[in-house]
Amino acid sequence: MKKVIPPVLFVICVVVMVGLWLVFPIMQFITFPISLVGILPLVVGLGIAKRGSDIFEKTGTNIETFDDPDILVTGGLYRISRNPMYLGFLVALFGVAIVLGNFSSLLVAVGFFVITDRWYIKFEEEAMAKTFSDRYAEYKAKTRRWL
Repeated sequence: MKKVIPPVLFVICVVVMVGLWLVFPIMQFITFPISLVGILPLVVGLGIAKRGSDIFEKTGTNIETFDDPDILVTGGLYRISRNPMYLGFLVALFGVAIVLGNFSSLLVAVGFFVITDRWYIKFEEEAMAKTFSDRYAEYKAKTRRWL
């Protein structure tokens, strides 16, 4: 699974959500056209993820999850959340779940949260602590993991 980078996991989750919606929809909780309200968190979430990525690009730091970190980014969205890209993907997935309007899609979004929080972020935080030690500890103490 080390080769599955977060954007790919996001796309896999969307595909699984749509597949479950088509094949095995569990408990429809929002119906069309009300479900279209999910477009807002979908777009906002993708915007947050893109902005987080843009900040990495602007600072010239490594964005690859499994490569060693080279610059500690603490400005912009990173003042609010240590993981705005993951947060954006999660918000977008909840938007997709609302658009699809069924419980099985919601479960996939929750699964993304668990995988991201317990695997990707854990891995990255260990690498950040190793590379930036006290500076990262200070940042971590001031800035929440998600929101």
